[in-house]
Amino acid sequence: MEDRIDLRLGPGLDTLKNLLMDGQGGSFDFAFIDADKENYPAYFDLCIQLVRPGGLIVLDNMLRSGEVIDPAITETGTVQIRRLNERIKQDQRIFSCLLPIADGVQLVLNRIGE
Repeated sequence: MEDRIDLRLGPGLDTLKNLLMDGQGGSFDFAFIDADKENYPAYFDLCIQLVRPGGLIVLDNMLRSGEVIDPAITETGTVQIRRLNERIKQDQRIFSCLLPIADGVQLVLNRIGE
């Protein structure tokens, strides 16, 4: 599989930014986000630029054991995911579906360019 895999080691946000700077925007079919929760909004913003129209972004841990619906929970990662869920709900560039599987899986279909 060496000829099919481009392994890049390093901080995820830097890697995604470098892919965009290398002109790879809109060239990916799929992105999976399961990283530091505090930066989920930034990962999403970069992935929406990298995934082609009709491509899929999958975000893991979007329910945080139900903590996202409890405003009393103010831990940074949970707050960021709560805000991102609201942004995704309002975003006209995408279709989305939040699945209550395990800790919550958000499926986001990129509509940009349709």
